[in-house]
Amino acid sequence: MRKIRRFHHLIYNISFPVLNVSLVNIDKIVANDYNPNKVAPPELELLKISIVEDGFTQPIVCYYDTEKDEYKIVDGYHRYFVSKNILHLKEIPITIINKPLVNRMASTVRHNRARGTHSIDGMTNLIESLINLGWKDSEIASNLGMDHEEVIRLKQSTFLKDIFMHHKFSKCWKEFEDNYYPKE
Repeated sequence: MRKIRRFHHLIYNISFPVLNVSLVNIDKIVANDYNPNKVAPPELELLKISIVEDGFTQPIVCYYDTEKDEYKIVDGYHRYFVSKNILHLKEIPITIINKPLVNRMASTVRHNRARGTHSIDGMTNLIESLINLGWKDSEIASNLGMDHEEVIRLKQSTFLKDIFMHHKFSKCWKEFEDNYYPKE
């Protein structure tokens, strides 16, 4: 593994701390006091489902404070929170970056802001695919962290689009003008 890290660093001039993951006692991990990211309860529930269903696919990014002998979270606070307070895990995977506080603060924001958002069209297409694969509304809602009404709204936009896909629309404004504003 060490050879792989050196190889990648030499070729790309980018470090790969993700290749150096350790299981650490969860009681030695602490939150930072500057993370502006907040997650609502439905998203925390979805994160719990994700960890239970898919496993721990992303380590918590930490800075090791040698004076306090603790790992300060740079990214992954909500995975840590779910692991500790909901799943009651004793150890979780972490990776360490060794950067000054100002760089860790910037890194926290970059990690959070880089995750992006889900477009309506993208979610609509995803819902349509899941329906075509045989999933029920309840399965979609529970597995994607949505409420039933949200699934229905996305389904409606999908199927309305399909219903009118080949419909030839009239130029109603032209007909309206001809009927109500005849040319003299």
